[in-house]
Amino acid sequence: MSHAPATPVGGKLTTPFFNFMALVALAGAAALVVRFAQGLGAATGMTDGYAWGIWIALDVVVGTALGCGGYAMALLVYLANRGKYHPLVRPAMLTGALGYTFAATSIIVDVGRYWGIWKIPTYVAWWNFDSALLEVALCVMTYVMVLWIEFSPSILERWRASGTPGQRSFAESAGPRLDRALPWIIALGLLLPTMHQSSLGTVMMLPFSKMHALWFSPLLPLLFLVNCLFLGYAMVVAESTLSSTGLGTRRETRLLGALAPTMAWVLILFVVLRFGDLALRGSLPAAFVAGKYAAWFWLETLLLLAPAVVLLGRNARERASTQFGAALSMLAGGILYRFDTYILAYDPGSGWSYFPSALEILITAGFVAAEVMIYLWIVRRFPVLSSATPAESR
Repeated sequence: MSHAPATPVGGKLTTPFFNFMALVALAGAAALVVRFAQGLGAATGMTDGYAWGIWIALDVVVGTALGCGGYAMALLVYLANRGKYHPLVRPAMLTGALGYTFAATSIIVDVGRYWGIWKIPTYVAWWNFDSALLEVALCVMTYVMVLWIEFSPSILERWRASGTPGQRSFAESAGPRLDRALPWIIALGLLLPTMHQSSLGTVMMLPFSKMHALWFSPLLPLLFLVNCLFLGYAMVVAESTLSSTGLGTRRETRLLGALAPTMAWVLILFVVLRFGDLALRGSLPAAFVAGKYAAWFWLETLLLLAPAVVLLGRNARERASTQFGAALSMLAGGILYRFDTYILAYDPGSGWSYFPSALEILITAGFVAAEVMIYLWIVRRFPVLSSATPAESR
């Protein structure tokens, strides 16, 4: 199919927004120094009751789902053969590669004896094949490499066009080999998220006696997999809208509008699965017991049902503002569901509580800021986004 070619955005990198992100990233780096110098106890609000906090619940569990835009688009473009969505693949792959890279980095920050993490992929004789966390660790490590390989055609394309002699030579040599390998790489890129996103749900099936009934479910692996799909689609819409507004790149309003029904039906599938499971297991009455758990449950539900209805309407196919609003609601509801499953719904018993420390929050904010800075640097210098802005898009 014919698409507008991806080109480097160009322009000045050090804008006021970029400089602000740099300050946040530097503050996060300073907090990291405290964490590694003084240990987890001095830097976090975690306890023996809450062995993980926002570095896992947000940076990893939510961060990897937000990075599933590449996975979601690959399912459409390569598996369902919807070639018209191909312009959305490169930015989705870049967002995914950055999201997973920083999620993997967060794991290193969260682990107490981080210097031994290299043993996970190498000490094969010690592997516990019944461990969901082992599968998550191995899949995430591998998927980070797969995402950067899938994104590498953008880098090679730039090097062929305007790189140094050495870069041009490497790109001309590696390009054909990469083209032959990409079908296998893409297949692996479809398999790995399916495995570890469902396993992130499996992890919270293990402490079943400590989980609230509204979030514990034998369907958690399936729910987390469907959840990562609609979060991935929402990130594609949000990234495309913000890029076109902030960088002046091509608006993909019609293309995102064509994606709207798919997003809506994935949302509806998630809500039906969740409510059907709660009803069949007799846990639905807990949603009508006054308290914080029911309030958060219904907030999640409303944040997901509202965009499902909106995305099935005509406005979602024609107006960028409607698409963006629906995507924000999807992101809020999907993020809240994952965070609630890992933090709110988990009760280790009386006497334990958790609230993230200032350093935890600062490190997470620093990671996000660094990710945004790297994204801006890459799209300004490499062909990722379609730069022409058609007049008919609004």
